[in-house]
Order: sequence, then C-alpha cells, then structure tokens
Amino acid sequence: MTLPSHITNVSASIENRVAYLTLNNPPVNALNRKTLDDLEDALRHMEQSDDVKVMVISGNGKCFAAGADIKEFVGAFDDKEAGKQLSLHAQAIFNKIEKLNKPVIAAINGACLGGGLELAMSCHIRIAAEEAKLGQPEVNLGLIPGFGGTQRLPRLINKGRALEMILTGQPISGQEAERIGLINKAVPLAELKDTVKQMAEQIALTKGKASIAATLAAVNQGMNSTFDGGLVIEAEEWAELFATADVKEGVNAFLEKRTAQFTDR
Repeated sequence: MTLPSHITNVSASIENRVAYLTLNNPPVNALNRKTLDDLEDALRHMEQSDDVKVMVISGNGKCFAAGADIKEFVGAFDDKEAGKQLSLHAQAIFNKIEKLNKPVIAAINGACLGGGLELAMSCHIRIAAEEAKLGQPEVNLGLIPGFGGTQRLPRLINKGRALEMILTGQPISGQEAERIGLINKAVPLAELKDTVKQMAEQIALTKGKASIAATLAAVNQGMNSTFDGGLVIEAEEWAELFATADVKEGVNAFLEKRTAQFTDR
C-alpha cells in the first residue's frame, strides 16, 4: 500500500496484515514537526485500512529515533508559549498512538533517545536490539523530557529508576531495558526483524479484530481509572464481544477441539 504523497519522512509496507512503518529522516531520524506529522498521518491511514490489524514502527539506518530535532528548540528561546506548543504537539500525537484501536509495536533497532524513547513508550509493545541505547538525555540540554517522558517512564518502571534515568541522562542498553521492564524483550540485532514479525503476525493472523480492540480499550481506559472503574470498563468490553461472530467461532472451536478461524466480524 502506498502512503499519500505528502508523507515523505515515513515509509510503509504491508505483509500478512501487518503494516511496517519506517521513520526516514536521516541521519538519526530526528523527530521534527514534519516527521511527527507524517507519522501521525501514516498511522491514521493504516488504522483506517481493513488490510491492517497490527502496526510496527522502526527507524531507517542505525537509529530508531535519536530524539527531537534540537534545531527546532531555538525558536522557543525566550518564548514560553512556543515551547509549550512544541511539547503539546508531540504529546498529542503520542497520546493518539497509545489510544489507537490496533496494536503498535516499537521495533527499536538502534539509538532510542529523548523523543525517540517517548515515542517508543507510547507504543503498546516494545522489542529492542540488545545493543540499542535507550535514554532521556534532555537534562544535558538544561531541559526535561517534554513529549510525555516524565509521565510514561515512571508508570512503566519504578519512580526511582525513572528519576535516575531522567536526572543523569545516562542511556541504558536493550538488555538493561528488558531487565527493568521498560521493554518487553531484547534480542540480538540480527534477530530483531524476525522476532517482531513473528509476534506481529501471531496477533494479526490468529486473533480477532474486535477482541484486539477491546483489549486495548480496557487496558488503556482502565489504567486511567480506579481499579473498580477499570473492572466496569472490562465488563462492558467483555459483554460487547458476545455480539460478535468471532466469539461464537472461538467458543465453538474450543469445544470442537479445533483451531478457530476468525473473520473479524
């Protein structure tokens, strides 16, 4: 599938109902406004496509994304409102990623720093090369993470570890990121593509569209609610699924001891 012609900093391909989106803003895939807007548009395009059930984001070259485009910060000097709008713009895009009704997997192939890590944290699943470097180095510029990092990082790992990463600006390896729960899995770089492909296709080819979307909705909305409120959301999503053909197929397949053939209906 070809993306609209205005999208130039992100490329895409679809295979087995998985959309592979690649950041392409050399040399380090800096997340300038153009790249962020292209990514937002590409994800929206794939979310609306019936051919796609799972999306993967990776970076072209040796970097996933080595942060925001520092040159754009110059325009925010002595203009607090400009700085705030830059932050809010990226936060809004990453919030949309987190709330998509199709899973997004970050395939972290290299440096994943600053805004790059904030992008990865907005994805639903993160798989990284063991050799990748992940970090929030904004303190080295006299800043803090401004694209959601101060909020998502402590929620993914513990508060103290998050503060250590942010206050020191010291990156960690893919292996360490797995150990502390920042990513789901770290693998050798040579195995990253196949590992991500296997997981993405397992979801896309063997699970029903409605149950995937309901899972994302229940988890995301529940995380922003109380525990009791989250249980209500879960029950509502659970109940809605009983009206789908896929639930009937899944239950019958289980009782008949065969593999379910979901049709996304």
